Amino acid sequence: MKSRFLRVIFSLTIAVLLLTFGFTAWFSYRIRIPDPVSPDSLPHYERIQTGPDEYRIGNNWLRKNEFGLWEMYLEGSPLERGAIYGQLAEELIREQEEVFVAQLRNMIPSEALLKWLKYFVSWFNRDIADYIQEENLIEIYGISWSFSNDFDYIGTPYYRVLNYHAAHDIGHALTDLNMVGCTSFAVTGEYSADSSLLIGRNFDFDMGEQFAQNKIILFLKPDRGYAFASVSWAGFTGVVSGMNEKGLTVTLNAAKSDIPTKAKTPISLLAREILQYAANIEEAVAIARQRETFVSESLLIGSAADQKAIVIEKTPTKTDVYDSGTALTVCSNHYQGRALAKDPANLDNIENSDSWYRFTRMNQLIGRHQPLGPKDGVAILRNYLGMDDKFIGYGNPKLINQFLAHHSILFQPEKRLFWVSANPYALGAYVGYDLARLDGNFRADSSLTFAPDPFLNTTEFLDFGYFRQMQRNITAHLMTGRPLEITEDEIARFVASNPESYQPYYLLGEYFFKQKNNAKAAAYYEMALSRELPSKKDETQIRQKLKEVQP
Repeated sequence: MKSRFLRVIFSLTIAVLLLTFGFTAWFSYRIRIPDPVSPDSLPHYERIQTGPDEYRIGNNWLRKNEFGLWEMYLEGSPLERGAIYGQLAEELIREQEEVFVAQLRNMIPSEALLKWLKYFVSWFNRDIADYIQEENLIEIYGISWSFSNDFDYIGTPYYRVLNYHAAHDIGHALTDLNMVGCTSFAVTGEYSADSSLLIGRNFDFDMGEQFAQNKIILFLKPDRGYAFASVSWAGFTGVVSGMNEKGLTVTLNAAKSDIPTKAKTPISLLAREILQYAANIEEAVAIARQRETFVSESLLIGSAADQKAIVIEKTPTKTDVYDSGTALTVCSNHYQGRALAKDPANLDNIENSDSWYRFTRMNQLIGRHQPLGPKDGVAILRNYLGMDDKFIGYGNPKLINQFLAHHSILFQPEKRLFWVSANPYALGAYVGYDLARLDGNFRADSSLTFAPDPFLNTTEFLDFGYFRQMQRNITAHLMTGRPLEITEDEIARFVASNPESYQPYYLLGEYFFKQKNNAKAAAYYEMALSRELPSKKDETQIRQKLKEVQP
């Protein structure tokens, strides 16, 4: 009897092992993303250092300008420019990935959860290569050879870079964090100082201060399509803000999205395709309709050829075009077109997020500055006051300038001019460029550049730096359980560093809630409720927390 029992247990164990092995083998095969070209075909170049923070490979170069912005010029075939990109910016790429992975670890401290997320993303993105154009796959493959092997526990370099291009989409769709809660505008005609098109936006992508330190302005002359300029970070070939040689611009604004079941075209690569291959609005819309995406997004398209701007509103199932019919277009994070404006998810987004507030505030500021020139555009993008110029604290998500923008940018498409903000946020110098003069010696034009905001030299800005550091420390403690003891002096300084904002009070309420000090938690929750809150959703959550800690 005992031997039969042991034989059954042995047989079951073998069966489980075989099933596990079979599933693992099938899973590994199913998520495998094949190389788009043979590794043997990858070209290798000799990088020459031509000065401090300045490198060259043939006609291609990378350099850091006097404002702290990295500039890169690339030309050639997809494989050539990808390999050259990686070899020119190898140190920046590795530093950027280290910052990105460290930030992920701050957000997800559990090794078990990170491992689960790795397998989830692997399965979710199993067919992503089927939805990316071959040209982009080859270019990304070329870049991936310069990525470090230190993170191979996440995946191969090529696999990782593909997933990084979809990171915004996955985070936005699955958590609905709206990590890119941006605000943008376009004016022409009577709203513009010279009647030409003027477009501005803040790219509020918060992956920490270090992530935005080494932003890259990429000037690319591909072997097919139009030359263009875009602003991004090392190792990223998608587009979040850019303009091509025809004066067509693309900027992205996230919208409320349903949870998808699998990855499709990353929205940044759709924007890249539009920038590289569209000369006008009609061509941009045609490209957008051809591609399936897995998140909801608004793409503000400006066109010198059409002398106007429109918004392509895209969901995983629908594509609509919103034309304001006026010389003014404003875009935040909700839909305005006929097909999607009354969608329940969009109405909920308007009702319960900060999108409508920023949309209204942008309209108010434009009305006040009208007609707008570039200097007025800079003032609007730097504005850190609430409706009717009410001061609601620094960093409130309702503000146009939330002091977290990865970059801020202005375009004059008909003149091929654009301005990119240097660090920090939208407060640094707006560095001017003339895309009509794009060649191998292309440089920033100091005569076009706007000076940094004087606010950078105030004690209030220094205080905000302390506030932001404490905000990150407390948030990390709440999310990870990392030990944190805050003294009474630190609490007083934290509150004093941003006293009109709800944020220090809310975070201290959460801190004391975690410490099970209900009396102090309740006091800080009540103070948070006395300040301007970002949304009804936030108010509901804080009131619910207050009920939990009240006797």
